[in-house]
Amino acid sequence: MLIIKNGKIFTMAARIIEQGSIAIDHEKIIAVDDKNNIPSKEDDTVIDANGYWVLPGIIEAHCHIGISEEKKGAEGEDCNECTTPVTPYLRALDAVNPLDPAFHNAIQAGITGVMTGPGSNNVVGGQFVFMKTHGRVIDKMAIMEPAAMKIAFGENPKRSYKDLNKQPSSRMSIASLLREQLFSAIQYKKSKDAAIAVNENFEKDFNMECWMPVIEKKIPLKAHVHRTDDILTAIRIAKEFGLNLTLDHCTEGHIIADAIKESGYPAILGPGMSCRNKIEIQNADFKTAGVLAKKGVKVAITTDHPVSLIQYLPICAGLAAKKGLGVEEGLKAITINAAEICGVSDRVGSIEVGKDADIAIFTGNPMEVFTHTVCTIINGEVVYRWEDEESDD
Repeated sequence: MLIIKNGKIFTMAARIIEQGSIAIDHEKIIAVDDKNNIPSKEDDTVIDANGYWVLPGIIEAHCHIGISEEKKGAEGEDCNECTTPVTPYLRALDAVNPLDPAFHNAIQAGITGVMTGPGSNNVVGGQFVFMKTHGRVIDKMAIMEPAAMKIAFGENPKRSYKDLNKQPSSRMSIASLLREQLFSAIQYKKSKDAAIAVNENFEKDFNMECWMPVIEKKIPLKAHVHRTDDILTAIRIAKEFGLNLTLDHCTEGHIIADAIKESGYPAILGPGMSCRNKIEIQNADFKTAGVLAKKGVKVAITTDHPVSLIQYLPICAGLAAKKGLGVEEGLKAITINAAEICGVSDRVGSIEVGKDADIAIFTGNPMEVFTHTVCTIINGEVVYRWEDEESDD
């Protein structure tokens, strides 16, 4: 058994324990004690947190880690299939390289879980996977697959296909292609359900089966949206078809905060630490998270790695906290909110009995630049220690 004692525990489940302990067994949290009196046996491993901050492992809710690899150039770039604008059947699971060095950078920052998948060059890019950051076998690292269906609006799909003289070359065309796909998927499901109801044989269509988790509302559409018009179009289409949706980037969300609140959909905001290199992100500002959160929108923060480096996720949350999000909501945006938005809060995102033992220990607030990650634990295993890094120096 692994025991963490003497920690200031931010459970992210409605309480802070000023000095408490956590017991871990078989990859799960089995006890959280606010009196710091969990007994240890001789063969237990005990970590003395020494008053440091103990948080659930940090979660990156939108990135391309392992697919857009660092240090590999074109050979490690598998983010976009730029040959046809609609590719719902592509699976991130088949492209993630766990040897991407960015995974180690993530672990060093206390990041234990990531939502990673295709980029935004296609109207429909394919299926995301939610996975742990430690391991060598992606099938074992994944905890939800598929986890979302990537769709994209705005400049990226327009730019990708306009020069090829193919659809889409306009925002109207993007919306039309997406509606056509969703309509076909719903008709396919109706035919499939009808055949099953009377025990008839039904020939499955590979291009349509991938839509079933979306149509059945098991996973959301994951919408790349920056401008207000794109945000509203994504909401409009999701409402038309009765689907779940996450608003990823949501750069101009502060301009239409009331409409986003009314939609009921959450927002994943960022990347904030990048230049305004496109027209659609000219109004980017860290204040957006605070504006939306104060309206009652559930928000998470993203680096969109490798657009911004994944290890700076806590700092991005800190900058959003500084611009109005606040410390408590900033921490939620990279823990429990991110887990809930990604659909994995039954396993990660908070320190509670029964959840995965994904925990990070910090010398202080992880959203501050001088804070060190003391220890990162994934599935009950210590996968990083700051003291080991110091001894290597």
